[in-house]
Amino acid sequence: MEHYFSEKQESPLTLKKIRQKIKGIDFEFYASSGVFSKEKIDKGTLVLAENMQVSENSDVLDIGCGIGVLGIAAAKLFNANVEMGDINKRAVMLAKRNAVLNGVKAEIYQGNLFEKIRKNDFDVVLSNPPQTAGKEICFELIEKSKNYLKNNGNLQLVARHNKGGKTLSKKMGEVFGNVKVIAKKSGYWVYLSVK
Repeated sequence: MEHYFSEKQESPLTLKKIRQKIKGIDFEFYASSGVFSKEKIDKGTLVLAENMQVSENSDVLDIGCGIGVLGIAAAKLFNANVEMGDINKRAVMLAKRNAVLNGVKAEIYQGNLFEKIRKNDFDVVLSNPPQTAGKEICFELIEKSKNYLKNNGNLQLVARHNKGGKTLSKKMGEVFGNVKVIAKKSGYWVYLSVK
């Protein structure tokens, strides 16, 4: 059975264009079957996109990027230098199309978690982690993200607080020695840890 966190998708490619305002700015994204949240931008991603703390011209990594919403929003809203990665080949193809569609530049890689990411001095790592893939993968994402951040860089992660988010925020606290909540909406909480 294929999942959005599978590397290769067998289902037919059925493109759908989604329009979404983020921080008052219009965005468009192509989505399809075989990717996460194919009908609309999911609530968790939107909560993080609306509340991400990114400085102008900073270096941002969107890990588990899906169709590229977080990275593209960071690039367009904050002129961030963005890299994105996802295991799903179809999601990566769509993220590349979506970057062009929204007029932003980004380095976009297909690979498992951080395996293709060469840089290790990001200001911010953003993620709506694949909780359906299991706690171990989410924990690995949290642990490894620390190695890809500059000192004083931060990991910003969104999850449903009562559906695994508490566990992920606890792990962030263990790995980074700190964690705080920067946004809450519709049961989704955005957690931030500083290296």
